[in-house]
Amino acid sequence: MSIRIVSGRLGPQDLGPPRLARLQSFLAVSFAPVLLLASPHIAVAADLPMKASSAPVYNWTGCYIGANLGGAASGTDFTSSVGSGTHFAADGSVDLVSTAGTGSANDSSYIVGGQTGCNWQTGTLVLGFEGDFSYFHSHPGFDNNTALTGNTLVDGSPFEVRQVLTTDYLATVRPRIGVAADRSLAYITAGAAFTHANYQQTYSDLPNGMGSTISLAPGAGSVSVSKSLVGWVAGAGWEYAWSDHWTFKLEYLFASFPTTSGFGAITDATPASNALHGSANLTIQTARAGVNFKF
Repeated sequence: MSIRIVSGRLGPQDLGPPRLARLQSFLAVSFAPVLLLASPHIAVAADLPMKASSAPVYNWTGCYIGANLGGAASGTDFTSSVGSGTHFAADGSVDLVSTAGTGSANDSSYIVGGQTGCNWQTGTLVLGFEGDFSYFHSHPGFDNNTALTGNTLVDGSPFEVRQVLTTDYLATVRPRIGVAADRSLAYITAGAAFTHANYQQTYSDLPNGMGSTISLAPGAGSVSVSKSLVGWVAGAGWEYAWSDHWTFKLEYLFASFPTTSGFGAITDATPASNALHGSANLTIQTARAGVNFKF
């Protein structure tokens, strides 16, 4: 047997049929276990989809500052009472005046302001603290809040009772607690609310001399109180981080304040008078959107 060298390589034709068959059998037996073990992994790898690298989960920890804009509504329950005195005769007119000055009123307007705060995240739980100050001018009020009197005293003398409560701002300081799902945060909040209220009740009449008033002189009186109020506030909101530093939020708050009350008198030129008392409570509801910049 002779072996030929072609181009420096040994060709299969040079081995002869018997030796070539034995070589093929040896290779098949040697590599069969390797191929058998590797084939499932090759199939699984072929079936796996190509994955893009996932973005890191957003972290809400940090401090921020922002602005807000929305709508707000105030509600007030007014009370009025007239005490004993010498301006009114004892014919029931005192009760009519007290009834006409008691009732409820609402007002609504826009609210605009700013807020600042900080958040701390552990797992999906986000704890925070926020303070805000907003301009909100409201003046719920009414004139003679009853149709029973017909705007007249028992003898037909016309009279007017006017109630009004004015506010110019709303501020809150609140802790927040929420649950984060990456860039989305839902939270509840409660804390202290602050505002300044100007309360005023005014009364006037024009006696017709038929007995509702003792004198023919017109009577007038008022109750006026101006004071800062501290109440409570609670609400909920949702916030979304559209970038690493900017977030957008929607929020609802309900604030309640204590009653403001004062004393005055109805007097005329004779002179005659009756004591006058008035009071008003206050609730404020806000629905607003805000934008924050996170440091």
